[in-house]
Amino acid sequence: MRFYDREKELGILHANCEQSLARGLMTVLIGRRRIGKTTLLTRSAEVEEHPMLYLYVAKENERVLTGKFQKNAEEALGMQVFGRMENFADFFEQLLRYGQHKHFTLVLDEFQNFLKVNPAIIGHIQDLWDRYHEKSKVNMVACGSIYSMMHRIFDHEDEPLYGRQDCRLNLQPFRISVLKQILHDHHHSYTPEDLLCLYTLTGGVPKYVAWLMDAKATTKAKMLRWVTQAGSPYLAEGRELVMSEFGKDYTNYMSILQLIASGLTAQSEIDSVIGKNTGAYLDNLENNYSYIHRKRPMFSKPGGRNSRWYLDDCFLRFWFRFIMSNQALVEVERNDLLLEIVERDYEQYSGLVLEQYFRQKWMEEERVTFVGNYWDRRGLNEIDMIALNDIDKTAVVAEVKRQRRKINPAELAVKVASLNKELSKYTITQIGLSMEDM
Repeated sequence: MRFYDREKELGILHANCEQSLARGLMTVLIGRRRIGKTTLLTRSAEVEEHPMLYLYVAKENERVLTGKFQKNAEEALGMQVFGRMENFADFFEQLLRYGQHKHFTLVLDEFQNFLKVNPAIIGHIQDLWDRYHEKSKVNMVACGSIYSMMHRIFDHEDEPLYGRQDCRLNLQPFRISVLKQILHDHHHSYTPEDLLCLYTLTGGVPKYVAWLMDAKATTKAKMLRWVTQAGSPYLAEGRELVMSEFGKDYTNYMSILQLIASGLTAQSEIDSVIGKNTGAYLDNLENNYSYIHRKRPMFSKPGGRNSRWYLDDCFLRFWFRFIMSNQALVEVERNDLLLEIVERDYEQYSGLVLEQYFRQKWMEEERVTFVGNYWDRRGLNEIDMIALNDIDKTAVVAEVKRQRRKINPAELAVKVASLNKELSKYTITQIGLSMEDM
């Protein structure tokens, strides 16, 4: 699949590259695995047409890793260093000295792995950067996929690199308009069902989209067949993703994420299944990993107890709901039965995803300042989408159904009336949204 989108990010990287002509500049690029960080940086280097030294920080012995980096620098920059370097600090200092005479971009991919190689490296980078960056024309990009570790390195006040970054980019999945463009380019007569399936399976994560497009899985039927077939990288991706984050403690987190994906959104429900208080795990998943979010109904007071846990990542939610929960079928290679289960439950499952789709679409494309949904404590009044514009004082309240004929305007009006006080200062428009409106 060809390169799509990222104009805004490329513009920021270009501006940073220009600024680093005068002095060293440090950019932190964070994004989940498969989001396209390396592809973005490679594209940026091609556009800029200037030297880039790309170094992947593997979890290896420091001396071995530094030796590989030394060879990479000789090949990419022509930087000659006599003798074998024993540690990263010496190598990094040579790079900064080289940058006093030659301008180049230095990419340190999976930067958080330095904590595994040798935690002292982070302090060495801080010391050398402070000494050299004012006179060294190095455009340094620290790139990482594990949010919690990158957050620890750059955002904790007691860490050496706190306050050193000049720019931070959090790379997000493709916008809905980009997903439409990609699907059109590969299947110009795609249907709303095909678009919803692509969104359901990938959430706009570039690598997952590329997997499907490169496999010519461009219809709903082909997509579901491809992600469930034997040998599909989709089958193992969820486990690998979670294990890379949580290491030895991944089993408890896997269980909690699976429960949330299956529809257990209250901590009390999760605790009863796990058999212990999961508050610390839930807080860690939200605050340190950004895997889940505690959502409250619109207009509720901060700290209110009427909240639900949600797994917003479409890929992970689908993987835990269908792949993880049917691992036994995967293990014995009964992929035909796995596909049958997915096809059986897909319509009901994708109906809930459609609500998320429209909330995202409205936030990306309409003149609104906040988009959310609403439910009361008794669960009687649930509203799929409320989009507010606090500038114009307008509100769009929507019911979302896969099929338009199932939308009930009268029922929606009753629900809106229950929020008469909260919506009193807005001019309200009530609408129904279905797959025809995607």
